This record gives sequence, C-alpha cells and structure tokens, in this order.
Amino acid sequence: MQKLTGIPASPGIAIGRVHVHMEDQPPVPRFSVEANSVSAEVERFRQAVERAREELTKLRDRTESVQNGTNGDFLESHMLMLSDADFLTKVESGVRQTQRNVEWVLHEETQSVVRKLASLDDQYLRERSVDIHDVGRRVLNHLMYRERISLSDLTREVVLVAHDLLPSDAIDMNKRMVRGIAMDAGGKTSHTAILARAFEIPAVLGLKNVSEEVKVGSRVIVDGSRGVVIVDPDEDTLRDYREQLSAYRKREVQLMSLNDLPAETRDGKLIHLKANIEIPEEVDAGFSHGADGVGLFRSEFLFLHAGRVPDEESQYQTYRQVLEAMNPRPVTIRTLDVGGDKVIPSLINYPEKNPILGWRAIRFCLSRPEVFRTQLRALLRASVHGKLRIMFPMISGVEELNRALEILDEVKQEMKAASETFASDIPVGIMVEIPSAAVTSDILARRVDFFSIGTNDLIQYTIAVDRGNERTTYLYEPFHPGILRLLTMIIDNAHNAGIPVGMCGEMAGDPLATILLLGMGLDEFSMGAVSIPEVKRIIRSVTMGEAEELVGTVMDMRSYVDIDAYIKALMKERFDVRIY
Repeated sequence: MQKLTGIPASPGIAIGRVHVHMEDQPPVPRFSVEANSVSAEVERFRQAVERAREELTKLRDRTESVQNGTNGDFLESHMLMLSDADFLTKVESGVRQTQRNVEWVLHEETQSVVRKLASLDDQYLRERSVDIHDVGRRVLNHLMYRERISLSDLTREVVLVAHDLLPSDAIDMNKRMVRGIAMDAGGKTSHTAILARAFEIPAVLGLKNVSEEVKVGSRVIVDGSRGVVIVDPDEDTLRDYREQLSAYRKREVQLMSLNDLPAETRDGKLIHLKANIEIPEEVDAGFSHGADGVGLFRSEFLFLHAGRVPDEESQYQTYRQVLEAMNPRPVTIRTLDVGGDKVIPSLINYPEKNPILGWRAIRFCLSRPEVFRTQLRALLRASVHGKLRIMFPMISGVEELNRALEILDEVKQEMKAASETFASDIPVGIMVEIPSAAVTSDILARRVDFFSIGTNDLIQYTIAVDRGNERTTYLYEPFHPGILRLLTMIIDNAHNAGIPVGMCGEMAGDPLATILLLGMGLDEFSMGAVSIPEVKRIIRSVTMGEAEELVGTVMDMRSYVDIDAYIKALMKERFDVRIY
C-alpha cells in the first residue's frame, strides 16, 4: 500500500481501477539516419500514413452510423489531407535531404504549415491549421507506435490518472465512466479542478509523479476531500473508505433536502445562489442542487469542445438551449475567454513567454473583432429565449470596457437594420479579476449593470502566484489581507453605484468563505452546482449581524495565517464544516 498526498481539488471519494491517460504530445524524437536507411525511413512514413487512413475510415464509418453523418465532412477533410501529394512529397524529400528521422521531419513540416495558415487573413484557412495539427499528430502516433485512447471512448469505470489534462480532454471524456481523477499537475483553481467539481468527480491534483507511481489496472482510492490517493490499499483501508463513502453519500442526500428552500439568513436577507457551467448538459445539475440560475456560463468550452471556431448558428443553438432550459431564471454568459492555459490551435497557436499575462480573453476578442462580433450576434439572437446577461472577462480598465460596449452597440444596430430581433433589456456586466479593475471599480461601476468577481485570477494576479503551479500553491491564499481589502473595495464601489455584485470564482463555493463574503455584502454567489447545498445551509444558519461582526474581526488581523486559522476554527465549531 502506498499513500500519496496532493491538493484536494474536488470533494468526494472514489474507489476503482487505474486508467493512465497518455500525454497528448510527448517529445518528438530527433536523430540522424544512415544513407542506406533513408529508403526504409520513407517506407515507414508511407505505412504510417496508410494506417492513419484506415483508422480515419473506421472512425468515419462508426461516427456516421451513430450520428447520421454529422461529422462526415470533418473526417473526410482529414482523409484528403493524407492524400495530399504535395505535403507527402515534402516530408519524403525532407527525409532524403536532411537524413533525419521521419518523425522529426513530419513534425517540422506540420508546424511550418500550421504557422503559415495561422498568419493568413482568411478565417477559414486559419481554422484549417487545427486540422493539419491533428492529422500530423495521428500519423506521428503510428510512427511512434502509440495508441492514444480517447477519453470519450472509455467503456468501463476507471480512476483517471494523468500528468495533466487539456480542458478539451476533460470536456470530451465519458464522465459516466470516470469515477475519480488523480493528476501530477494542477491546483485547486486549475481548469481540470473546476471541471471535476462541475462533473462531481472526486479529484486530487498536484501529486507530482502519480502517473509514474501507478500501473494500469491497479486499485486506487481517491480522497478528493483530504487530497490523498492510496495505491493498492489493504483490506482494512478499503473497508474504512467504503464506510466513509457511504457516510458521504448520506450527507449529500441530507443537504439536497434544502433544494426548494431559499438561501435566506435568519434575519431575512435573501442571497442568490447560482451555478457555474461549462456545457449545456450541466443545467440539470444546477436544477438538482437548487440553483437560482446560471451565474457563469464559460462559453469558451464551446470552442474547446469543437476544436475549431464554432459558427454563429451553432453558438446560437447552444445559448438558446441553456436559456430555454433555465427560463425564467437568469443566465450570465461570459464572452470568449480563450488564451492563457486555454489554447485553441485554430485561434491561438504561437508560444508566449507569459501566456497568463498575454493575449487572452477580452484582449483577444478586441483584436479579433470578427470572432467577437459573431459571438455577440449569436448571444443577441438567443436573448429572446430567456433572461440573458452578457459578461466581459478580464477587463483591465475603462478603455477596454468602452470598446467592448461600442462593438456590442454596433452589432445591435446592424441587427436592427436587418430586422433581426433581440431582447431590449439585456444587462451587461464585467468580471473583476485584475487588480487594476478592482482599484478603479468605482469608475467601471458607472458603465455596467453588474459586477462578478473572478477570484481565481484576482488572487493569482494580486499575490503574483501561478494558480496552476503545484510548487507555489501554498501561496494561493484567498484570506490574504490584500485580497480581502480588494473584495471589500469592489463590493462597496458597486453598491455605491447602485449595481449588484456577485462572485463566480472558486472562493464563492468555499464553505469557509461563506459568512465572510456574506458580511462583506456580496449579493450573489455562483459556484459549481455540487457546492450550492452546503453554502445554502450556512447562509440559512446565520444573521447578517453575525456575518458583519466576523468581517470586522478578520479585517483587523494582519496575517493570512491568523485569518485562516480563526475562520477554520469558527466554521468547524459552529457549522461542522469539514476541515482537511
């Protein structure tokens, strides 16, 4: 038996057999080829191309039989690329001229084509870069004798073990078959953690080398509440965890009895609790956990799931689906927040030294107005099907906000001229997640209808700590006095301007923070649906006076260590909040 300790990322207990997910792109080998072996190297390439064609043919036939041909064009285009004489000849000629192994030559040629397409003005051709990337990777897999099993094809229940997961991998995985997740990389606010909580899958991240410590098929326990993974547990440990799992499920059932009750303090203050979602299917989870609406729909996952830029019609249909399902409850849809650690090759495919501080979110949208306008048109069209709220991410100052509002107004005028209908009273707000936005929130509040605080990035940028780096996760501290002062400033400035303020960062779903945020005056909490019942239980157990008293006590403290210890002791004693 082996016990590994990491970061508790998604609560719950999972017991199952290991499935190790292979890295998307391990290093491509590079070596010289003897002159008399060049022909054999070229033949190896031709055989890999043929195997890739056969693989695509089987995939196309299987997909068409299940989905009535909806993906036929996409797969057909990949098969055509594998028959492109010019591309194939360049790779074979490259092997002969450089006398390098074919894996490296193919990789270099693929990257060259991707860069050229990405630099073109034509959007359609730019989007083809992701197809070149995928086709090149498929042939590489065969050259390197790698079989990469898609997580969407899982047919048995497993505990998923990986070094890291792309957001697109997490979105596409067969969630019914993934009992738990254990990962080398990541932290509590990484996108894998956010998705695991959304899908109610227990997860432990930041384990550093779990992918090297376990074998495929080994039995493991994932304790997502304590941040522990136990490999090959003995019978006593297994029995103990099975009992804990039973108790955990019983507690969840008890909390669900609060679903139909309002999140109202004992002295009558009503608070709105909403769900964060990534895909339309999560609306059901929101309902089942008593959500008052959707406080954050991360629209970028529509782009990640497609692997390419979705057109206006497909976006419209998705937004409409969510709005109709939630109507009359409000739905806040965040405009495209791509970049940083959410890279889509068809949109952003060049390296940045500091991607988290780089070309992302509203910066990307303002520099690619054709993508931004398409999304805004789809949102406006969908607005007639429910209560839509539009939210702009990563606003750093009034200049960006003004330009985003100008583009939104231009799109509205174009639609009016074309006699296209949309709701006339759509609230527009921003995420406050950059320190410059927080300290100028009094200015920004005069230009929008609501604020939503994104604590994940606000904490990261304020403390200067990478929230995805397991080595510095100990510095990622929501109760840092600097963070608490910024939160108080944002909420006060919003209320002074007469607008409501919510929070959609992970801090909103942390039971330890509930009373503190309540006392600061937060109007709306938005979180992964699974966290709603526990937060509601706490809100219904206190008065606003008690919450405000806690804020007064905490704001006089100087160290986050003292604040953290004080709040944990209080929440454990008063509300039996589990502390791990």
